[in-house]
Amino acid sequence: MFEFVWWWAFALLPLPWLVWRFARPIPRPAAIHLPKLPQGLGGKQTGSKMRYVLMTLFWISLVTALARPVWYGDPIQIQPEHRDMMLAVDLSGSMEMEDMQLPSGGTINRLDAVKHVLSDFIGKREGDRLGLVLFADHGYLQTPLTLDRNTVSQQLERAVLGLIGQQTAIGEGLGVATKTFIDSKAPQRVIILLSDGANTAGVIDPLEAAKLAKEYGVTIYTVGVGAEQMRQRSLFGSRIVNPSQDLDERTLTAIAKTTGGEYFRARNPEELEKIYQIIDQLEPISTVQQTWRPRDEMFRYPLALALLLSALIAVIRRRNG
Repeated sequence: MFEFVWWWAFALLPLPWLVWRFARPIPRPAAIHLPKLPQGLGGKQTGSKMRYVLMTLFWISLVTALARPVWYGDPIQIQPEHRDMMLAVDLSGSMEMEDMQLPSGGTINRLDAVKHVLSDFIGKREGDRLGLVLFADHGYLQTPLTLDRNTVSQQLERAVLGLIGQQTAIGEGLGVATKTFIDSKAPQRVIILLSDGANTAGVIDPLEAAKLAKEYGVTIYTVGVGAEQMRQRSLFGSRIVNPSQDLDERTLTAIAKTTGGEYFRARNPEELEKIYQIIDQLEPISTVQQTWRPRDEMFRYPLALALLLSALIAVIRRRNG
């Protein structure tokens, strides 16, 4: 949108005419009467009309520059406060267990269930800075905190089992996620940790990592992934087993409570999706927004034209003597 910030400056446009019309004329010296004019002096000077046109354009350009023309771009919504959220996902070998039952009756493995639900969750995090940490034998920062949700979603989708081992280093996963908040100034700092086992690797104790997170003002929500019952077939028939018997719910609960968070249990994709909705309610993000519009000052163009016209006027006056 084009706009003149100081539009009242256009009131100066008739100023030269008003001066010419109403100002008292300067007294002219007495006329000298000659019996005959010198050769060529009596002819009408050429270029005088052109000079008046140029002077008029010069004044219009100067006033237009003074009126401060500005071009405004489309408004951009910005959120002054954002939430920093790290997603810590277990990539241990047990995440390959196909015990997550879909509403259709089929089953998928735990990692695919996490990917499916997390992708929707990430897509709804407008205004949040997201990051991704993967952990198995060690913790690994896959994606630093960023506003680019598509990148986080793509990095999660590319995660494969066995990429960084088969064990479960929960403490290292939390440690790496917490480290990303060292320079964070966000009023809300959240870690969502998803695991289906117990801490079996790494050099950092999970509870010590939780205490470190608390020092940095980080809230941790832990999610235990995996069904509680699964029919297992063998040569001797089938039986009901608990595929999540290795899940250390006590430690996951203690981690969450240490930082003021909560522990959730996800036995299927539907429960996992509900958990993310609950976390949204527990950690609401500020809805206050500010509007910013790109602005380009355009006064330099009419001002440049005025300078060019003044140079032409000076050249014409010199030629005409």
